[in-house]
This record gives sequence, structure tokens and C-alpha cells, in this order.
Amino acid sequence: MTLEILRWRGVMAQKIDVRGIKVSVLSDKEDDYISLSDIARYKDGDRSDYILQNWIRNRSTIEFIGLWEKLHNPEFNSIEFDGFKNEAGSNSFSLTPKRWIATTNAIGIISKAGRYGGTYAHQDIAFEFASWISAEFKLYLLKEFQRLKQEENERKNIEWNVSRTLAKVNYHIHTESIKTNIIPTLEHDPKGKNFVYANEADMLNLALFGKTASDWRKENQSLKGNIRDYATLEQLVVLSNLESFNAELIKQGLAENDRFKNLNNVAISQMKILVENKSISKLKQLK
Repeated sequence: MTLEILRWRGVMAQKIDVRGIKVSVLSDKEDDYISLSDIARYKDGDRSDYILQNWIRNRSTIEFIGLWEKLHNPEFNSIEFDGFKNEAGSNSFSLTPKRWIATTNAIGIISKAGRYGGTYAHQDIAFEFASWISAEFKLYLLKEFQRLKQEENERKNIEWNVSRTLAKVNYHIHTESIKTNIIPTLEHDPKGKNFVYANEADMLNLALFGKTASDWRKENQSLKGNIRDYATLEQLVVLSNLESFNAELIKQGLAENDRFKNLNNVAISQMKILVENKSISKLKQLK
């Protein structure tokens, strides 16, 4: 069951209840990082750091997280990794998550301070750690994590539908502006009127998606619907803004080429802000 949800620097921070242990999960658009510190508390609530150090110094653990980094991290320091792997197993060898991160430039494990402080790991690594702690605990963790992701998907569907509805509502504002300010000049040209509505819609498509509705259909003949039905939540938010913005530009009497340049600049600027706020770089800031 999800206990708490908040936004932290563009990252969604949540907590799930796993066998009475509150486990923190940090999520961005692409990845989920689960608190190893919280998982370790299932084994020993007073010595979670000691539990983590015992796990990460194992040769099998080092080999696993090293392989994960090689698959996902082009900047991983393989030379330092080989050094740790060769030392693993000796009585004098010790390793902490912070030392692993700093020495190998790892991204699969992160450490942060503050309200959601502790050591976190990508879900692939976190489930491996949970297996080492307890096979039973891992199964319960996996079950609650899957439930959490299902809840997220349901929320995203609701958000997408709201944004799609908003875009459709603003589309009426957009078409009304066209009807009031452009159509009267085509009073004796019925075909021209239909062309104007389609042309204005495609101007927004080009400004935001970089292609017209016709171009999209040619590229996606097996899909039903139109280009806007397959837009992301961020694109729908920007589309709604563009429709209102274009309606104002039409009222101001700006030429079509000038309006397109303005719309394209706004689309690029707003998409950059929305995408960057959800990027993996936000998770790297947790280090």
C-alpha cells in the first residue's frame, strides 16, 4: 500500500509498506530507485549500514553490480571495478556504498541526505539485495512494488485523459478564433474554409511534433486514431497552450509564417522544461 507521495526536485518520492517496513522509492520518468537502507532494516533495524557493507563486500555482489554498470553506464570505471573484484574475499577487504560510487562512478547505487536520506539502488540491484536479506521479504517487496507501479499507471491514464480533454476544449477556442478572424475573408470559397481549419491544425502539429497529421498517418498505417491520440502527457499540455496562444496571435493579425515561428519557439521551450524536469539527471543529483 502506498503511504506517502510527494515531488522532490522533479522526482516522485513514495513509500510502500512491506511486512511492516516502510520502504522508500524514488521514481523519475524512466527508472525506479529503492531504498537499500530500508530493506536492510528488515534484517537488523539498528545496524542497517553494517548489513549493507557486509552485502556489498561480497565477491558475488561486486560481480553483479559491476555487470549491471557495464550494461547501463558508459562512464563506469571498469579498472577500479576489477580492483575491487580481485580484493573481494580477503579478510581485510572492506567496501561501502559511498566508496563504490565515488571510485567506480557508479549510477546503479546512489546515496542522499535529507528527508528521504539513505542508500538507494536501481530496482534490479535492490531486488538482488532483498534476495540476500530474505527470499520471503523479496517476494513481498516485489508484490508491493508492482502494486505501486499499477497505481502510477492508473494515475497517468487519468492525467492523460484530463490533458486530452483540455486540449480538445482549447481546440474550440482555437477554431472560434479562426472562424471569427480568418474565415470571413473566404466567404465565397467553401473549399478554402475547410483547408484553413486543417492548415491551422497542422501548423500546431508541425510546431509541436515536427510533422503533419498526414505525415504521421503515412508512418503509422497500422495505428488507429491520429497523431494527438498518441501524444505524451507533456505534449498534450504544450498542445493545449499552443492552441490558446495561436488563437491570440490570430486575433492580433500576425502572418502565418510569423505565427508558426512563435508557436515553434514556445513548443521547444515548454517541452524542454517539462522533459528536463523528469530526466534521469534528477536522480543523479541525489548523490
